[in-house]
Amino acid sequence: MPKTVAVTHADLAPGRRSTELGSRTGVVLMVLTIICGLFCFILCLIAEATRSQERWVDTEDNGKEVKYECVYSGNGKTPLLCSAVAFVGLAVAMVVEHMYMLIAVSKSPSPALVSWDPDSTRAKTLTWQAGFFFVTTWLCFGVGEVLLLIGLSVESGHLKNWSKPKASCLIIREGLFCTAGVFSLMTVFLAAGLYLTALHAQKMFQEQQNVRHQVLETSVLYASPPVSPPHRITTMAREDPVITEFPNQPTPFSYSWDFRKQSNGV
Repeated sequence: MPKTVAVTHADLAPGRRSTELGSRTGVVLMVLTIICGLFCFILCLIAEATRSQERWVDTEDNGKEVKYECVYSGNGKTPLLCSAVAFVGLAVAMVVEHMYMLIAVSKSPSPALVSWDPDSTRAKTLTWQAGFFFVTTWLCFGVGEVLLLIGLSVESGHLKNWSKPKASCLIIREGLFCTAGVFSLMTVFLAAGLYLTALHAQKMFQEQQNVRHQVLETSVLYASPPVSPPHRITTMAREDPVITEFPNQPTPFSYSWDFRKQSNGV
């Protein structure tokens, strides 16, 4: 015989939709965003290690005058490729994550996310946290992208004729790619904080809504007194009357016997 499996309340409860904040899709996207930030940080370290540097060499002008000119140490293809991948990857991660959060909040079934008590301490704390994470996330993202864009423009300027001596060489200062990597890493972690803050706010206000429903149900239950069921008198078909005789009451035959005696005497 096949084994029977018991059905629990967890099986009957509706599962989370993929557009909700606490769904599996949201967790997967958050993990992928953090991994993408780590990958961008590693790419920035590689770009920093392979960035182009300048070397000064002396050249003779027709044997009369010695000139000092600069030469690039490399063509800059490796740092250019790494910084380009980091630039695009960080931008895609931020856009996908914030688009998902926007869709999840807009399609949230609970209206409490936008209708909380402004005087509540927890609501004020969550509001300040969400504002802090949102502003700092986009600031770090903007600074990191600008630094990567500067590195892209500089490294792409000497792809050709990089070994030819020049009067001046434009190079990137030391630490620029590392700084961009740190900002990209901060961006993804601050975005994760924003996601967790929104998830905490949704759970808190859902709990408040459940408490309000329970209070309303309890107040309605105790405010109205219990109503007794209405009395209905029904008759049954072919119901015969029942004569009840009391013990001290004479029968009708005794009345008729006394009446005959009185009439004979008269």
